[in-house]
Amino acid sequence: MNPPAEFLPTVQAMVQCYQAFEMNTAAHIRSLGLTPPQFDIIATLGNTQGMTASVLGEKTLITKGTLTGVVDRLVARGWVERAAHDSDRRCQIVRLTASGEALFAQVFPDHMAYLAARFGSASAADHARWQATLHQLEQLFKQETA
Repeated sequence: MNPPAEFLPTVQAMVQCYQAFEMNTAAHIRSLGLTPPQFDIIATLGNTQGMTASVLGEKTLITKGTLTGVVDRLVARGWVERAAHDSDRRCQIVRLTASGEALFAQVFPDHMAYLAARFGSASAADHARWQATLHQLEQLFKQETA
């Protein structure tokens, strides 16, 4: 049996960090009365004129199949609406309603304050170091394969 590859602990550390972040933030988002995908859509649409579903899918962590269902549920709750696109009749614009804008104005700052408290003990140098390291890791996966 071969010894573990040197990169496996790095992969494990990335996964554990992401899982801890996801569990912690998801619990806070649920305390706000939203699911994480609902929050993702509300936060992405906030302070915009709306966007097509394809752009919304690119800007969120939600797959296309899941996106439609989540948007449908947000429409049913009166927080999001679909509107005709000005120049392309094949697509619609997804945007917040007035009620959705009010929800965004409440939950987004609340969640940002929650995150700020989690990162409160980190220095600017810590953030710079983490961002540089994460960017380097990202680049490994963006390199084209031959």
